[in-house]
Amino acid sequence: MKAGIHPEYNEVIFFDASVDFKFLTRTTMKSRSNETMKWTDGKEYPVVRLDVSSESHPFYTGKQKIVDTAGRIEKFNNKFAMYAKK
Repeated sequence: MKAGIHPEYNEVIFFDASVDFKFLTRTTMKSRSNETMKWTDGKEYPVVRLDVSSESHPFYTGKQKIVDTAGRIEKFNNKFAMYAKK
């Protein structure tokens, strides 16, 4: 491999604060802040914060959020009511 053309590959903690879930992995992604966190091995690693992870996403957890579909359905029916009467 050519030297100097590949990004750095470092260990980083990905942290989903909404469910207090974190995992350590290697990535080329850089932390936007200078935040670090101590892992179970006692070492400090940079942190990348996540909005959604497998622990908080409804597809993986099976817990769907209820959306106001009644309002959306009524809006659709009102919009196309004139076509249904024909």
